[in-house]
Amino acid sequence: MRIDELKLRNFRNYERLDVAFAPGVNVLIGENAQGKTNLLEAIYVLALARSHRTSNNRNLITWEHKTASLWGQIRRATGSTQLELRLNPSGKQAKVNHIEQAKLSTYVGQLNVILFAPEDLKLVKGAPQVRRRFMDIEFGQMSNRYLYNVSQYRRILKQRNAYLRQLHFQTAHDRVYLTVLSDQLAAYAAEIIFQRVQLLRRLQHWSQALHAEISQHREELQFRYSTALPREQLTSVDMIYQALLQKFADNQEKEIQQGTTLYGPQRDDLRFLVNGKDVATFGSQGQQRTAALATKLAEIDLMKDETGEYPVLLLDDVLSELDDIRQTHLLTAIQNKVQTFLTTTSLSGVSAELIHDPRLFHIHGGKIDQ
Repeated sequence: MRIDELKLRNFRNYERLDVAFAPGVNVLIGENAQGKTNLLEAIYVLALARSHRTSNNRNLITWEHKTASLWGQIRRATGSTQLELRLNPSGKQAKVNHIEQAKLSTYVGQLNVILFAPEDLKLVKGAPQVRRRFMDIEFGQMSNRYLYNVSQYRRILKQRNAYLRQLHFQTAHDRVYLTVLSDQLAAYAAEIIFQRVQLLRRLQHWSQALHAEISQHREELQFRYSTALPREQLTSVDMIYQALLQKFADNQEKEIQQGTTLYGPQRDDLRFLVNGKDVATFGSQGQQRTAALATKLAEIDLMKDETGEYPVLLLDDVLSELDDIRQTHLLTAIQNKVQTFLTTTSLSGVSAELIHDPRLFHIHGGKIDQ
């Protein structure tokens, strides 16, 4: 999978951009605040219909304009696809081959991307919501079903939390309705948790080999899905569903008292173990970075395994954050495998021995010179 052409209109500091990319490595060179990251963000938004930097569409639209548009020509093994996304402050309009998509879940997955930025090196050490977001974004690209379940879960969760608050303040009294919401929420939650467990098991398989190479076979990486449910009940959707229903029933008064849902995938976490120890708590910064790097690189192979296509890789100034050993493993892993976009302020930060025939794009003030 690759993106051959990109057209932007009124996106960030790009009032008008028409650019064609190489199938291999594309290096975006420029000083800070000139538009390198904005260009990577545009590819990310085109793929996922959301930004990794803001949740407000207004921030994506060039000042004094009311709308922004993104268009991309995507090449896959099955043929060519045109994607179009129009943004305004109140919403989005997505099209695939000129056909408007009623649901974004049918749009996402046409272009698969993996973004690797310096903050991703904090995947292991960061807050739990960072890892939940990581799972939802990456797994959502691999599975329309996962994306749909997450969307429905969030909708029901919002309703259930609102009703719990009504019960707390005694503006509502019908516990039967709470039971109905609990049943619906548990059904979607069970699907999400089961898919997370299964996909994490496969991601661990790919990550372990990479981690062993980087650590020179001195360390073993493992993933542990952290949830309030007993581990033996994570083996099927129905067992997870029944376990969650029991949790809701046993803790109904507690949830009403606190006015919020206390159990489910919105509370779960992902732990990284190195040689059996939690690396977030007991690992060095180097071990934490190695675990994060191995996990991000493993996504490439997992996505290929799940979708049949390698994703597009976006590297936002990440090489400057890695030492020579980790940089070598990163560049070796992507060489001749995936289309890559790499931002840098200088070519001195790019290993000429490991990147062959890159296409260079010099960016200044929202303009590109090739």
